[in-house]
Amino acid sequence: MVNYKNYKVWQKSHNLVYDVYKMVNLFPKDEQYNLVSQIKRASISIPTNIAEGCGRETQKELIRFLYISSGSAHELDYLFLISSELNFISKEKSTFLLNEVDEIKRMLASLITKIKSTI
Repeated sequence: MVNYKNYKVWQKSHNLVYDVYKMVNLFPKDEQYNLVSQIKRASISIPTNIAEGCGRETQKELIRFLYISSGSAHELDYLFLISSELNFISKEKSTFLLNEVDEIKRMLASLITKIKSTI
């Protein structure tokens, strides 16, 4: 088992959750149970799956949960894109968030590759 808090990708995705929760407060109220809910779930899924994977018995299981985190990051990427296109968030905020998610996706891919090379 590995301490998930030591992974920079967990730290970065954990910080992203804070940004997301602040940002969605600006969305229209009628999106609270639609887009807002989906964005929150996708964002929190990234660090949560990293943490869960670190608690598993094998490196293969950790990799599986890292792939799930990656899938959630890709989902969040699209949700930020559509939020921007619907003018729920500014282009500047969208660019910032999309860059953060892209970095998280790269970090996850790198971590998966690194762990795979050890098994």
